[in-house]
Amino acid sequence: MIMAIIKKELLQLRRDPRLMALIIVMPLLMMGLFAVALKLEPNSVKMAYLDEDRSLFSEMIKTGLWSEGYFQMYEVTSKDAIIEEIRSGRAKAGMHIPKEFSDLLTENRQPHVQFYVDGSMPSLTTAMKYNSRAATDKEVTSDMYFLDEDAPNTVIADDPFIMDTEILFNPDEKETWFFLPGVIGVLIMQIALILTGITIVREREQHTLEQLFVTPISKTSFIIGKLSPYVVITLIDFYVILGVGWLLFDLPQPSSHLLLFALAALYVAVMISLGLFISLISQTQQQAMFVAIFIIVPSILLSGFIFPIEAIPSYVRVISYLLPFTYFVEIIRGLLIKQTLLVDLLYAYGALSGFVLVFVIGSILKFKRTL
Repeated sequence: MIMAIIKKELLQLRRDPRLMALIIVMPLLMMGLFAVALKLEPNSVKMAYLDEDRSLFSEMIKTGLWSEGYFQMYEVTSKDAIIEEIRSGRAKAGMHIPKEFSDLLTENRQPHVQFYVDGSMPSLTTAMKYNSRAATDKEVTSDMYFLDEDAPNTVIADDPFIMDTEILFNPDEKETWFFLPGVIGVLIMQIALILTGITIVREREQHTLEQLFVTPISKTSFIIGKLSPYVVITLIDFYVILGVGWLLFDLPQPSSHLLLFALAALYVAVMISLGLFISLISQTQQQAMFVAIFIIVPSILLSGFIFPIEAIPSYVRVISYLLPFTYFVEIIRGLLIKQTLLVDLLYAYGALSGFVLVFVIGSILKFKRTL
């Protein structure tokens, strides 16, 4: 009897080639993708710097950082510009070498160099602080000592200059500030893709889809009625989780509540429309579930939610920017942690709007062909 049931299940799987392909191909693709994509150590981190000294010694510091290949350095015009570059996300680190650096150095007075790091991602912050040591390495500083032979009592400090590190936006490096904003997006994605993804498929499997279409209800009304509960649920979830973050974990207030609501509405629209598209291209609920998982897992791992995008190889990083969750993470961390301005987030809002348009048009075309 048991063998008969096993044979029946295998035959049922055999009759669903799409599901079989997902079961076999998806793990292989995931393994290959993550094997080359997931690295904890980022590279090519962009650094904005201001060198007001412009001396041989300041060039030695910049060369020490640049030669390691970890930082991609570019110059800005002011100290405030360094902060704004990091706030906007165009840079992850910054450095300011003051005008009097070489004068103080030749007098053995240990000048200070200011090093800034983006604190919105603690793991990346730690890596940047570690790699900034290249500027204070003995190979760099060995020619920065000055000894006057006629003044034998002069005391020479162990380090010719001091690198002061300032962590911006999250000075205490709170992990909850880093994870909670992204958790909101993950939960919305799960609710929208899994619940919405099976809604049309379930009607088709239960043979109630045709019955609904012979009633006076229009197809547009049918879709709106199907999706409206999930839109409301996901929006409520967004603010419930965010409220918990504010009350229990001291999550910062956004730079604009209006922009935050716009993000919630846009992201919910993206996920709901994507879930609808999944439901229309799937023949069974199992297929819809597998497709949803196939989107959720890469979104979590390749979006910058856990691992820095800077650590992903450039040829795989393209996938990161094809995922709506990547833009959600960037916007919500910018609004909550970095108080980023709208002008610096317009392209991310635009990308989410583009995803909505693509998924809605795709769903409409597929829905017409299905009918």
